[in-house]
Amino acid sequence: MLGTGSLAPNSDKGCFIVDKSITDSQILQAIGAFLWAFLAVPLSMALAKRFRLLDVPGGRKLHASVTPRGAGIVLWVGFLLVSLLMGDHVPFAPYVASGATGVFVVGYLDDMSPLPPSIRFMVHLVAAMGVLYPLDIPLLHRVVAVIWITGLTNAFNLIDGMDGLCLSMTLVTMGCAMYFLSPFPWVVTMGLVLGVMLWNFPKAKTFLGDGGSTLLGFLCGSLMLWDAGEILAKFGVVRLCITLFLLGGLPVVDTLSVMFGRILRGASPFLPDRTHGHHRLLDMGLGKIKVLAVLVCVHLSLVVAGMLLLVGGARC
Repeated sequence: MLGTGSLAPNSDKGCFIVDKSITDSQILQAIGAFLWAFLAVPLSMALAKRFRLLDVPGGRKLHASVTPRGAGIVLWVGFLLVSLLMGDHVPFAPYVASGATGVFVVGYLDDMSPLPPSIRFMVHLVAAMGVLYPLDIPLLHRVVAVIWITGLTNAFNLIDGMDGLCLSMTLVTMGCAMYFLSPFPWVVTMGLVLGVMLWNFPKAKTFLGDGGSTLLGFLCGSLMLWDAGEILAKFGVVRLCITLFLLGGLPVVDTLSVMFGRILRGASPFLPDRTHGHHRLLDMGLGKIKVLAVLVCVHLSLVVAGMLLLVGGARC
């Protein structure tokens, strides 16, 4: 079963042909998604102030003023609208939209009042299992994919510690998927992300909140599996794990390195500190824009390597 029909099988040679054409309707959808996100962010900021979803500076936080959270609601509503419009044309829409709703809602509730990590983890796990349910992939591959989507959902949240960082990682991942796999649905979701990013960088007027950052990680992971699921299903487990690790990019590498570092120091792997890559680079004296440029380049290199490994198994 092909996720979005972007990788069409060539029965004569037993391989796949990648369709990279961008239609006029997709461009219009992307522009519409961008305008929705850009114009709706002020409403989310007003909502955040109304319900006191505010991020107060201090401790590990890098910002100097009280900033409203919850811009992720713009991404969530925008993706639901896109899913409603395209639901009759693509098979993944109801599954990804349902999982995305669970991930966002539990994150948004956590922004209002902290929830036990176990509840959030279970919701992320169920969302990952649900989004993969219709895909025809081997059981062991399914287990690996569920772990990967769940991990990516949380990794994007953990890396969201600097203006524009999480959104930049998302744009790079989606841009690579659009180039190597197919424009749809990536070009539309990129429009949503870019519309929000203009409010988050270079100086953040609003933050994504946990709801927004986990939503982006979930969308990157789930849409990737739907777009390339049939190719990944033909991989051996080792190649599958390596490919997904690389496609996870900097958020996955940074999260794993930070957690292992904490364990080696005898601390809890879930204990917040200033050992993330962006913290270390900032502490070295690099400016915010330079730090973002370095991290984007690292993330781009990892994701491109993963894409090359992926499409190497798809093309003739």
